[in-house]
Formats: sequence, C-alpha cells, structure tokens
Amino acid sequence: MSNKPSKRETEKTLQMLEDHESASENAFTAPSELLQAQSLGNLLDTAVRIPVIGIKVGLDSLVGLIPGIGDGLMLLASLRIVYLGHKLGVPKALKTKMLRNCVIDFLLGFVPVIGDIVDIFFKANQRNVRIIETWWVKENKAQIDKMREQMVKDWEKRQS
Repeated sequence: MSNKPSKRETEKTLQMLEDHESASENAFTAPSELLQAQSLGNLLDTAVRIPVIGIKVGLDSLVGLIPGIGDGLMLLASLRIVYLGHKLGVPKALKTKMLRNCVIDFLLGFVPVIGDIVDIFFKANQRNVRIIETWWVKENKAQIDKMREQMVKDWEKRQS
C-alpha cells in the first residue's frame, strides 16, 4: 500500500490550505509588539545551542562577556522588551517586575566569571517575554477561546 496521497486528497489538502490562508487574513492574531518581544527574547537568551552540553545561550550571554560595555549594551536590548510590553499596555506592576529582571541580569554581569555563568541560566529576557505573554493571553482569553472554538468546528467539518 502506497503512502503517496491520491490526486483527490492532494487537491482537498490544497483547498484547505487556501481556505485557511484566506480565513487567517481576518483572523485574530498576536500583536506585532508581542511577536517582536518573542523574537528579541529568543535572540538574546536562546539563539545558539552549545554543542555537547546542549545549553542554549544568546547574545546576552555572549556579548555580556565583554566587561562593562557588553552588559550595558545588553541592558539596552533588554529594555526594548520592556518597552514593547509598555506599548501593549502591560500594567505597571508587571513592568516593574520586568525592570527588576533586567537590573538583576545587568548586575550579575559585573561579577567576573560566576556572573557570566549564572547569566546563562537566569534568562531575564525570556522571563520578561513570558510575563508579557501571560498577561496578553489573560487579557484576550475570550477572543482566543472564540477562535479556538471556530478552529475546532472547521476541523470537525473537514473530517465529515
């Protein structure tokens, strides 16, 4: 028995993809600020996997090895994530928590060697992105649930 799909199955799949693409143009999506924060957080904290040991590091850990200026540059990049959260409307208490993560990460960089090692595991930028994501999902739960329900209905329709 061949695993190759029939012409009819292929056409049906292509039609579903076209329907999904046209429907997704009007679909509810995450705001660009959130997507930018996610991309920046990944770049700063988890962009590269260290071979053999498998730990992910990012620019924050690598550039932070440059004494003084490296940590200062990475603080500015980290503050960009806080700014993106601010643009989304993240409450002051959460922005304060995010700023605290940035300051801790910055101060850790001043401790020679040990601070750089701890910085690999602290991942302040990822923490801050998670704060934004959690807040955004709570704020948009009704729309997300509505979209999920519609996706389930669409899927059920395609199964019949």
